Amino acid sequence: MIPGRALFRPAARHGSGLPSLAATASALRHRSPATATATAALALGQRRGPIRRWESSDVGSVGSDKTGHIDAAPNESILFFDNLFPLKLGSVMLWQSWETSELLKRFNSTSLSFLDPISLVKRAIPESAPIKVTEIIPRLKEGGAYVKFTYPENMSAAEIEDKLMESLEKKPIKPWFNPFRGIRTGLVLGRPWLEDLYRLPKTRLRIEFVPAKDSEPPAELSQESLYSLFRRYGKISDIISQPPDSKTLPKFAYVDFAGSGAIMARNCMHGFVLQEEGSKSPTRLRISYEQRVKPHHVWNWITSHPRIVIPIIAAFLAAFTVAVFDPIREFFWLKRQTSDILAFRKRGDDDAGLSALFTHRKDLIDSIQNNLLETVDTFIVVQGPRGSGGRELVMDQVLQGRRDVLVVDCRQIVEARGEAGAIRKLANQVGYRPIFSWANNMSSMVDLAIQSTTGVKAGFSENLESQIVKILQTTAAALKDVSLANRKKHDKDANLTDDAYLEGHPERRPVVVIDNFLHKSEEKGVIYDKLSDWAAALVQSNIAHVIFLTTDTSFSKPLSKSLPDRVFHQVTLGDLSPDVAKHFVVSQLETDEEDSDDEKEKENPLRITEKQRRKDLRELDECIDALGGRLTDLQVLARRLKVGQSPKKAVSDIIEQSASEILRMFLLANKGAAGGGDKKWSTEQAWYLIKEIASKENLRYNEVLLSNTFSSSTTAGAGNAETAIESLANAELITVKSRHGRPATIRAGKPVYQAAFNRLLDDAVVRARMDLALLTELAKVEAKNIDKAETELSLLGSLPSQPYQAADRVNYLLAKLQGSQQKIMAFEKEMAGLKKVLAEKA
Repeated sequence: MIPGRALFRPAARHGSGLPSLAATASALRHRSPATATATAALALGQRRGPIRRWESSDVGSVGSDKTGHIDAAPNESILFFDNLFPLKLGSVMLWQSWETSELLKRFNSTSLSFLDPISLVKRAIPESAPIKVTEIIPRLKEGGAYVKFTYPENMSAAEIEDKLMESLEKKPIKPWFNPFRGIRTGLVLGRPWLEDLYRLPKTRLRIEFVPAKDSEPPAELSQESLYSLFRRYGKISDIISQPPDSKTLPKFAYVDFAGSGAIMARNCMHGFVLQEEGSKSPTRLRISYEQRVKPHHVWNWITSHPRIVIPIIAAFLAAFTVAVFDPIREFFWLKRQTSDILAFRKRGDDDAGLSALFTHRKDLIDSIQNNLLETVDTFIVVQGPRGSGGRELVMDQVLQGRRDVLVVDCRQIVEARGEAGAIRKLANQVGYRPIFSWANNMSSMVDLAIQSTTGVKAGFSENLESQIVKILQTTAAALKDVSLANRKKHDKDANLTDDAYLEGHPERRPVVVIDNFLHKSEEKGVIYDKLSDWAAALVQSNIAHVIFLTTDTSFSKPLSKSLPDRVFHQVTLGDLSPDVAKHFVVSQLETDEEDSDDEKEKENPLRITEKQRRKDLRELDECIDALGGRLTDLQVLARRLKVGQSPKKAVSDIIEQSASEILRMFLLANKGAAGGGDKKWSTEQAWYLIKEIASKENLRYNEVLLSNTFSSSTTAGAGNAETAIESLANAELITVKSRHGRPATIRAGKPVYQAAFNRLLDDAVVRARMDLALLTELAKVEAKNIDKAETELSLLGSLPSQPYQAADRVNYLLAKLQGSQQKIMAFEKEMAGLKKVLAEKA
């Protein structure tokens, strides 16, 4: 016996050696088509002789070599029964005991449950069959089992197979889990490999042709030979041979079964050795399951034409968004609009002290309210320094009791992280939902991938600008629906068009408040441009009134681009006068009075409260002058007074805190928080303004421009004097006042800063350090002037002859050189004194 190979004893008429498949023709003619190929291998030799095939055992359970090979004695053969276990429930069956010795005992037992798979094997083998089962090896993942048996010497294994197949055809045995198909059996002709890998059965088999002996090259079987070998196990849908020019080794072919025949074919034919007619050497079949790749013609066409498909998909998604999501978003907007004001105004009890402020600004409130009742297609701009109370004035007085108010806070949008964050913030503020801000990043990556592969940008992603426009357009449509919501068919002007109706009823229009306009405008200017254009469309179409709240004095530049032929209704907010500021602080203190005191005060408005009787309130007059009339500073003062601080102590702490803030943000840090990483002003320029404003309070704008600190700054990024002043004004260190449309004077950013500037000058160490830096800057400027003069003098001195016409120029350069040198000497003398101060004082 030769292990691992099928040897056939030929009949006398065939001679010796390995016969070819052609010799099986007569034997196959007398068999039914279903069983004709079952004897293909057996008909090659003498049917009466024994068939020796394999040495194999189930991994981990059978066989001593643990290789997965089954051992068979000379008088033994193996049958494979399929459809004994449910394929998809193989893991569930593992709880039972599947030891081969235990299975044989259960097989020989007289009482077996009909649910037991072993009972199916016992029923499939009729009692008249002259065989004895010696071992049962289950194959759970393939739903079957190997049954090893012995048979009489006067019979062949093929005859035993014929009887069993005939019996199963007459009396089909169908398991409980598959009542539509009975179990089948087949004689194992090859050398099965009982691996326990996670390889599940498939309908496609990969037939590899490997050498039967190491020294003999195998022959590739034809499709006819493969069909004759495998047709008996089930309907074959296709046989695919390896391409002739393929260099893949070993050679292979695919056999696709239409049903479940692949399991039976693999377990019966794996390792089978045969020699095709005309070949010189035998071939062993190595069979494995192969995942069939189904053709996807539509998908292949889509992936092969991205330039056509992706724009179509993008257009479809855009149309789908407009048709489906926009009505949903308008619904959410209208629902929120009817239940809430959509404004981020303060809720609950506001500070009673604001009434003094609003009384002082009653004329401004009336002016804005009158504008909201007029049909004027322009903006209302409320401009004032930060902390001047513009938001409180508009939201809590002008728009008090008004329902249809929409607030867009530019600060939240501009300070959001990334474009997706800005889109999400804007959408949340206007009620635009659902919003898929993450989809913008995903589509951008898809666009980049397509562009890198095809070389053409698909346009699948939308940039920040297009996303903002889409959100604002949907919001405009919702605002128009709000404006027309109370229109009825029986009104006297029911015959008017929507535009004419809105033009005739300005009181019906909602109000859009755009807060913190131009906040960090240098970073995301596109947001402000789109908001301005959207606001212009709203007022020109009579859809809504628009109020801009801004602290930037240059608001007219971007707004004029959107409404070039309109004059804005501008309201400028300033600081409170000392009398109003004092009244405001005192009114703030009244909020802590008890209810009984409030009732008494209502009866007698001139009644003086207990806190107003405090002796330290007499200090308010001089403290208010030092603190100024900025609303936020007055609120801080009132809070400090409430906790028991005296006015002088409270104001002193506020000034000290402001001085520390200026020192940290503008003087000590190279990259101050106010200017960010790319500030356009220098520390020396900031100190120059602080020092000059502390002594003069008001500086002439042009005088500052002409100073060496601004006109000849050596700090990178601070060379443009006007840009430096504008940046410091935006950082609120200073305030630039205009006259006849031109910048005229420069003052402290807010009143308390005037006192803070003086506090900084009183600190000898700070003053010495900053003056030293300023003088160092001025010395560098003069040194540059000297370098220029020396360079030109060197050029003039290199001329072959000294022309008399250059004498005046030489004298001028020498005088300039001398003047700059004298300034440097003066600076250095002053710098020596400052260094001494820094060395002696802590």
